[in-house]
Amino acid sequence: MVHFAQRLRVTFNMPHRYINLLADGETIEETYLLGDKQIRANRNAETYLLVDLRDRTGTIGARMWNVNETQCGRFNPGDFVRVKGKVQLFQGALQMIITQIHPVPADGMDLNEFVKQSERDLAPLLGRLKQILLEIDDLPLRTLMECFLIDDALMTSFSGAVAGTKAHHAYRGGLLEHVTNMLEVVVQTASLFPGVDRNLLLAGVFLHDIGKVREIGSDGSSYTDEGQLIGHMVIGVEMLNEKIAEYHKLTNETFPVETTLRLKHMIVSHHGSYEFGSSRLPSTPEAIALHYIDNLDAKVHEFVRDITDDPNPLASFTPFNARLDRKLFKGIRKPAVKVEEPPVA
Repeated sequence: MVHFAQRLRVTFNMPHRYINLLADGETIEETYLLGDKQIRANRNAETYLLVDLRDRTGTIGARMWNVNETQCGRFNPGDFVRVKGKVQLFQGALQMIITQIHPVPADGMDLNEFVKQSERDLAPLLGRLKQILLEIDDLPLRTLMECFLIDDALMTSFSGAVAGTKAHHAYRGGLLEHVTNMLEVVVQTASLFPGVDRNLLLAGVFLHDIGKVREIGSDGSSYTDEGQLIGHMVIGVEMLNEKIAEYHKLTNETFPVETTLRLKHMIVSHHGSYEFGSSRLPSTPEAIALHYIDNLDAKVHEFVRDITDDPNPLASFTPFNARLDRKLFKGIRKPAVKVEEPPVA
């Protein structure tokens, strides 16, 4: 009998079975990137493993029954794992029941095959982001934005970062896509709200999630230690402080104190409420505008993604989404009408 680990050397040469091609009832043996990992207990106090498996085409939830912490301690989020199991349709969504799972060395693995990428061309998006920010007509604020934009290492990380690990824009380039979409909303609507400082709002949009370049790891599926312990809002405020210090060195001037406070307030309040992680409630026109623009782009993206990715083409609704607390309507799906052929004369 050939040991499972020995078979890895043979099966690695086989074509990768992408997640978006998996079908109900299919038996699978494949390598994926491990996203979230949890060990839970059922009603009988028996432990089971709950994970997300990822490749560049998507994510599938997976379970393995009757596990112990020693078994599961060999791999962590961000690792490559080889799994054997069966795909099944459960409550309208595909999941995998795992029978075997082993860590796989990262040597020789192409991370691009396992991390989902934005479908948009990122170079024009980055160019558009820079164009909008450099049109800010408040000189100190525009100069501060330039301190961020000329940091090549930062902007490279920003352009390749995810906006989240699950909820929305959860793919490389997602953060750039999300922020640029939000900037475009401000450009199109700012004239409708004369009580909102357009310059501040544009800067706040750019800065609100910038801490995610350090909060989430390069695999896009796991959090860094800094991200787990501090979070992207605090990290974002720290990054802002660093660039304000650079502004002072560059201009030999003090950055306006009130502008600093307003920018920091937008960063720490943009989730909108305490229950969603904000340390303060939005208390300025720019902060409340930022919150709703952020939520608008994120929620519309999540709705469209769930509808597009639903594996059941005959259902009028998607499966229940616990995050959104609802099913989503895809449109009326009519069964195919069978055309009877005329009898042969």
